[in-house]
Amino acid sequence: MSNEIEIGRGKRGRRAYSFDDIAVVPSRRTRDPKDVSVGWQIDAYHFELPIMAAPMDSVMSPATAVALGRAGGLGVLDLEGLWTRYESPEPLLAEIAALPAADATRRMQEIYAEPIKPELITERLREVRAAGVAVAGALSPQRTQEHYKTVVDAGVDLFVIRGTTVSAEHVSTDAEPLNLKRFIYELDVPVVVGGASTYTAALHLMRTGAAGVLVGFGGGAAHTTRVSLGIHAPMATAVSDVAAARRDYLDESGGRYVHVIADGGVGRSGDIVKAIACGADAVMLGAALARATEAPGGGWHWGSEAHHAVLPRGERVEVGVAGTLEEILFGPGRTADGTTNLVGALKRAMATTGYSDLKELQRIEVVVSPYQPR
Repeated sequence: MSNEIEIGRGKRGRRAYSFDDIAVVPSRRTRDPKDVSVGWQIDAYHFELPIMAAPMDSVMSPATAVALGRAGGLGVLDLEGLWTRYESPEPLLAEIAALPAADATRRMQEIYAEPIKPELITERLREVRAAGVAVAGALSPQRTQEHYKTVVDAGVDLFVIRGTTVSAEHVSTDAEPLNLKRFIYELDVPVVVGGASTYTAALHLMRTGAAGVLVGFGGGAAHTTRVSLGIHAPMATAVSDVAAARRDYLDESGGRYVHVIADGGVGRSGDIVKAIACGADAVMLGAALARATEAPGGGWHWGSEAHHAVLPRGERVEVGVAGTLEEILFGPGRTADGTTNLVGALKRAMATTGYSDLKELQRIEVVVSPYQPR
């Protein structure tokens, strides 16, 4: 390929781009921000905002899932987190936020060693359902076989299978792997699955019958996957590769549209604009929502990789508090750094570049223009 670079005589590599490497370009028209729609639909569910919350303990509690749902987004609960291990996890969340850096990983490993309790999965999902918003829960591929029946019986609208990377062909000599195709076929609810970061991996996931594919691998603020495993997928390239897989699968399947959700590297409002410009239908936000006053992490952010029992591949990071959930989503913004009024910024960008809805914005012109965000 023309953009391959010679790394050495025996290895060539493709140049890949992160969201910081690209920018969108205005078209020949502008619009009023009030005339712009940022809604999207997945399966039978319509959402006013193209925002899913990452299933991470620092971001989502049952209460914040309800608050995001009422605001027009979709909160996804981590069904392997503290809320399904402990009856009252609030003191432990506060303890994690207060831990000295040197002790954080070891103590988190101890806290998360508590077993998952199926009755708590049922209870947490019931709390969200009782509020009248869409209910979504996430399990890792490793735990899906064990707990999915509890999740489905509890009544989820969307089921998320989220791992650092998820493939349609997991090979194991020890365990019966999760057969995604059979699993999704037998479920009565739409399944969102990921992460995937290449065209081929995404196409395989689409063929399993998934309603949506999460794009990302180690791109999040709390991941150390690049330094611990040497694996990284720059998000602008990953999203556009997966969007190409969606287009080809649409032809192959005779019109079945699979939603592409950017998951990782979407920390500020400009990143949301660029994720959609590269072909995403929606974004999954972690750090951006962990900055809310109401977020369970109290200004700190971590994922399941941070407390892996054997090989931690993430860390607890301080993201600070930028404002209430309302201010982060809708403003008013108090800073000009892309951390507040995410929805207002997306609408403003669409209006300024002349696009009226997200599907149109996916066709916007993009330029390569690397910069270092402040």
